[in-house]
Parts: sequence; C-alpha cells; structure tokens
Amino acid sequence: MKLDDFPKIFSRLPGAMPAWHGAVNAEELRSLCEQVMRGGGKLLALWGGDENGEYALHVVLVAAPGLLALTLPVSGKHTTFPDISDLFPAADRMQRTVSDMLGLHPTGGDHRKWLRHAAWPGGEHPLRKSFDIAATFAAGEDGYPFIAVTGNGVHEIPVGPVHAGTIEPGHFRFSIVGERVLRLEERLGYKHKGIEKRFEGMTLEQGARLAGRISGDTTVGYAWAYAQAAESVTGTVPPPRALWLRALFLELERLLNHLGDLGYLGNDVALAFGFAQFWILKEDLLRMNGELFGHRYLMDRIVPGGVAVDVDSAGLARIGETLRHIEQNVAALKDIYDEHAGAQDRFLTTGRVLPELAAQLGLTGLAGRASGQAWDAREQFPCTPYDQLDVQMATHRNGDVAARVTVRFEEIAESIRLVRLILERLPSGEIRCALGDAAESRLGMGWVEGWRGEILVALHAGENNRIRRLHPHDPSWQNWPVLEHAIIGNIVPDFPLINKSFNLSYSGVDL
Repeated sequence: MKLDDFPKIFSRLPGAMPAWHGAVNAEELRSLCEQVMRGGGKLLALWGGDENGEYALHVVLVAAPGLLALTLPVSGKHTTFPDISDLFPAADRMQRTVSDMLGLHPTGGDHRKWLRHAAWPGGEHPLRKSFDIAATFAAGEDGYPFIAVTGNGVHEIPVGPVHAGTIEPGHFRFSIVGERVLRLEERLGYKHKGIEKRFEGMTLEQGARLAGRISGDTTVGYAWAYAQAAESVTGTVPPPRALWLRALFLELERLLNHLGDLGYLGNDVALAFGFAQFWILKEDLLRMNGELFGHRYLMDRIVPGGVAVDVDSAGLARIGETLRHIEQNVAALKDIYDEHAGAQDRFLTTGRVLPELAAQLGLTGLAGRASGQAWDAREQFPCTPYDQLDVQMATHRNGDVAARVTVRFEEIAESIRLVRLILERLPSGEIRCALGDAAESRLGMGWVEGWRGEILVALHAGENNRIRRLHPHDPSWQNWPVLEHAIIGNIVPDFPLINKSFNLSYSGVDL
C-alpha cells in the first residue's frame, strides 16, 4: 500500500480537519508507518480498543495531506501487534500502556509495566469490556525494574513521586557522577484516575465536562478537540461566531500558561522579580476571564455545538485594554530577562535538545519548535478561524532553555496579535446549535494545537449518542521521553529548570 494512495483508498472523516480512516493488516500498518517516517511525517497517537472481545489497535499518523487513522484488528491466541517504536520512539510508552490496559502486546520494544503500579493484578486489564470497575484489589509489590548504570563513582538519586512542592507526582531516577547526570529514567503513572474507562457509556454532552478536566491547564484545548470529535460523529456544524470565540479562548489559555511559565522560569534562576511580575500579569488575565466569561480558566466555556458564553462590545473593549497592559509589561520584562547575566548564564546551553535528536524522538509543540521542529496545526492544518488569520509560527534551533524561553515570548506576542484580529473580525450570530444524532460505530476526531502542543481526541460513537470508547492524547506523551535526554551532561541542580522549560503534563499521560 502506497502512502500517496490513502486519500483515495480510505474514508474521509467528517469534521473540521483533513483526516482519513481505514482498516489495515499488520504488514500494511508497518509499511505505512515506515513511509510516513521516511517522508518527514510523525506519529500523533496510539491506543487500543475492545469491541466485546474483538480487539483493535489504533494508530494516527500525520502526513502531508493530514491525519491518517489506521485500525488494526488484533485477534488470536497471542493478541500481538507490530512494534513501531523503532520507527517512532515515542510509541514505546503508548504501546506499554496498551499492554497494561488491554492485554495487547507489541512484538518487540520495552515490555515493562508502565501504568499498572501493582494497583490491579497482572492478568486484569481495565479497558476490557469485561473488567469490573467496582472490583477492589489488594495492593501488591511493584518491583519496577529500573535500568541500572554501573561504573566507578556512579551513584543513584531517586526523586519523587512525592515532591517538596505542591506539584503532580512523578518518580525520577538519576544516575550521576558527582553532580553530572549520566542517565535519567522516569516513572510516571501515579495519577491514574480511570478517565478513559469513565468516558464509556457517557452521553456526548456529559463527556464534554470530563474532557475539559483531563489536564486542568489545557481545559480549552481538550474541550475544543472533544467538541470537534463530537461534532464529527454527529455531522454538526457550529455557528461561525462560536468558532471564532473558541479561538479567542484558546489564545487566552496560551497567554495564561506562557505568562505563568515565564514567571516560574525566572524563579528557578533566582530572579524572583520576574516571577512576581509575570504572575501579576497572569492574575490580571485570570480576573478578566472570570468577569467576562464566568470562569478564570475558561472551563466548560466550549461545548459540543458551540460555546456556552458570549461577549458584548464592552467585553471586547475590556479584552483589548488588558492585552495592551500585558503587551507593554511583557516587552519590558523580556528586556530584563535578555539582559540579566545570571538568568542568561543558567538558560543558555542548558537542557539542549538538538534538532536532529528532536526529529528522531518526535519532540512536538512548544518544546519542539524551540528545537527546529516546525509543527503547528494552527498554521499547517488550520480550522476556522485560523485559516483566515495567517498564524506566524515561532521556531528556533538552539533547543536549550533559552530557546524555549524565547519561543514563549514570541508566542505571547503572536497570541496578542491573533486575539486582536479575532476581536476585529468576530462575526455576529448564534453561539450554539443542537447536536445531531451520532452514527453508531462511527469514529470522530478532534485535533487542536494547544499551548503545550497538539491535542487529539478520538471518539468511537455508540448507541443513543453515547460514547463507546474515547482516547484523549496529550503532547506530553511525545515529550516526556525527550526530557530524559535533555538532562544528560547537565548537573542535577539544573533539572528543575530544564523540567519547567518543558512543563509537561503528568495527568495528560495518565488516563
């Protein structure tokens, strides 16, 4: 099967994005993955499903025409599927998760448990339809086999999963000589909440609330991707004003997170002034959101069929005034960050990921663009209204903390420009329409460039507008493994700074 033929062979999925779906066998799956990899495309997501004992592996690739969604039936005694982690290293943890949650296993790669943490017996698989969600299990021994580094003077430092600050849990195993890091191995999965299982049986309307709570700092991104998927399976087209308001909310969310991160990055290099000033600006934006839209973080503002809240002319003026205030202050703070010798000494060359390594490992989103990976769905595969806004992608090639700081500054400027265009061109009209009826067994997908990177929501529809299976994919799946490489050769005290410069989601990869 030739990659160029897939738009002719596979079915075009309805909705806002260029996406095609088709069933493949193991040989075709492997061949298409190889062709996408050689052509400069990438793996977007991988997950498994259970149709009452009939299992399937789903793989979504990004190629020049758009998204290619492949479904591989997995049946037989051994329930195995082809390993693609040699082509796309980011697939490794996704494949291990499929093994833990469904009992389907790759033919190669890493077979260590990833999510189970001995919270359920090894023979149980929570995403199988036969799994009893009311069952309770005695805690067992985890015994996770970390990879040991040996040699003269090598020591291990275990950090977490409980940390000194009020942050999400994750375990980091450092192998060091002196303070120089030889290897880092992560162990995540401490926030497992059963989100994918919880979606099963929900109505499309009910699922929207849960989607917005998958990773709290990206509630708008997930809500929009979910809405796209729900609208795809029901053939619903939201009103134009709603689509423009969604973009407004998404750019405000991008601003919120970049402002907060720049403050934290200043704090990590002892520039407390920067931390205080950026968080004052973030608070200004949060208060504006709360006053105009009823929620500081814009939770539940995007709903299937449109949006839940509108804005009047006075509100538009208030947004413009807030943006001017933020723009002026960020420009002054950028000069301070750029000219502060201590900050630049810590930022420059620290946590560097060269473009070649970033491409090999599939680094994506904000961190990817700082390492020369020119991917931004708002520009390359724009939905309304981004197809009318001419998004200017911010990219750099140094791949260090300084580059990730610079990308944040440039994306703040670009988001302010985009919001001003949205305010100028915001169409009038309704803000929401009713959802149609979903075709049973239809696959719908939503794809949104969130502030951290690409978010995919894949929705398998069931009877009576209920969800049969839903997989939300966070860009942190791709980026967490790259962090292990970014720290190599750096000193242990620089890890918090490097980690914050990526600012990945624990919750988004622990479903």
